[in-house]
Amino acid sequence: MNGLHVEDEGDPALPPLLLLHGNPTSSFLYRHLIAGLRDRFRCIAPDYPGFGRSEAPPGYGFTPVEHAAVIERLVVELDLRDITMMVQDWGGPIGFAVAARHPDRFSRFVIGNTWAWPKSDIGTQTFSRFLGGPVGKQLILHRNFFATTVMRSSQRREFDVEPYARVFPTKESRIPTWVFPREILASRAFLRGVEDGLSSLTDRPALIVWPDGDVAFRGAERERWESLFADHRTVMLENVGHYIQEEAPDEIVAAVREWDSSLS
Repeated sequence: MNGLHVEDEGDPALPPLLLLHGNPTSSFLYRHLIAGLRDRFRCIAPDYPGFGRSEAPPGYGFTPVEHAAVIERLVVELDLRDITMMVQDWGGPIGFAVAARHPDRFSRFVIGNTWAWPKSDIGTQTFSRFLGGPVGKQLILHRNFFATTVMRSSQRREFDVEPYARVFPTKESRIPTWVFPREILASRAFLRGVEDGLSSLTDRPALIVWPDGDVAFRGAERERWESLFADHRTVMLENVGHYIQEEAPDEIVAAVREWDSSLS
């Protein structure tokens, strides 16, 4: 696809593992998981337009509905089938929107700290209205606030945010990282549609890998995923913050490998 960067590693004959990122990350977030799983899966990790190394076409608005359309085209054009999909952060709504439109292509899910329905709790509203509003826009565009301060404050196990921050060198390049917090509330209609589509997918096995130190997604969201997917296994990641792929890659790789072996 023109302008879309996709990490594609592993034997094409292996079952695909579709890895979807959130904000302000990219396929780079999954590098350790890819290294640990490419012998077992064909690991496919795209960068949404405006993130990582993907270019955005003229007029692209960086909304989750647009990102979902991009991922849907990727899945169809590569003719991916028997997909295991891993999602975290905005990867959840984007990925499950696609999976609900093509349930025959998706077999299993690895669910990190994410959601796939409208959220309206006070913390969510405060976060979205502040960072997605005019003050947040100024902080993000002028100070790269999301890819620096927000990422650092989310950590329990320290990691370097510089590789993420440097791909947003200008005010214009940082717009996508501002749109996402705005869309937590602005995309409620999209999120309702994603929620409605989950019923076509909940008969599949799910591995839930959940951090104990994420302030955005806590026990209530984890319990909802557990109630949705009867055939689930939950692995708690101790002393881990929001960006689980950076903070606990070895634990996640081990959990996926053990779970995959149990289903084989």
